[in-house]
Amino acid sequence: MRPKAHPVVHIDDARFKATEWRFEPGAETGWHVHGHDYVIVPLGDGRLRLEEPGDVVRGTDLYRHVPYSRRTGVAHNVINDSDAPLAFLEVEAVEDTLSPARIAVMDRYARAWNARDVSTLMDCMAPDCAFQAAAGPHEDGRRHEGRPAVEAAYRAIFDAFPEAEWRDAAHSLAGDLGVSRWRFSGTDRTGLTVTVDGCDLLTFEGDRIALKDSYRKARSV
Repeated sequence: MRPKAHPVVHIDDARFKATEWRFEPGAETGWHVHGHDYVIVPLGDGRLRLEEPGDVVRGTDLYRHVPYSRRTGVAHNVINDSDAPLAFLEVEAVEDTLSPARIAVMDRYARAWNARDVSTLMDCMAPDCAFQAAAGPHEDGRRHEGRPAVEAAYRAIFDAFPEAEWRDAAHSLAGDLGVSRWRFSGTDRTGLTVTVDGCDLLTFEGDRIALKDSYRKARSV
């Protein structure tokens, strides 16, 4: 039986987990699968023995303060193959806890448009919010700032299109910026039906939308 390596957690928050692993000669971590991308920073020179799936065994040298990175899903047992103690710092990029909440808000926001539910739409918006419409007199369309102005603009869209739906919504997120793609189909008060593809660039503040910036295709007949 090998001795066990000793982990000391220095940081554990919503963004990173930093663990210092301390090994006596011959000590091991035990088999584990990495659930996050990670960086290893050796705190001294040494050599590791890595036991990997499929009975693969290989060695790797560590050099003080020379880091390397690995992706999620690495599975192995890490053993100190040196004659002296060694240590390294493992920094994991853990999941941003805001991301699932923001995706959920984008889903709720899309459903609220199809439900013509202005109350829910505004509940998805940050206290200090803005809406930049796809059309208007300025380079950025028409900007509506503040909750009363944004709510009035949303109600005006529903008033202009008594029948409207945003189909095939698909969302993606990168940091504070969300992208929501959709196909709009609506009939205005004159009876004209419009069907176009478009997207919203949604800038988040916490788990609420601070800016809705809309873009849509301009159809020519």
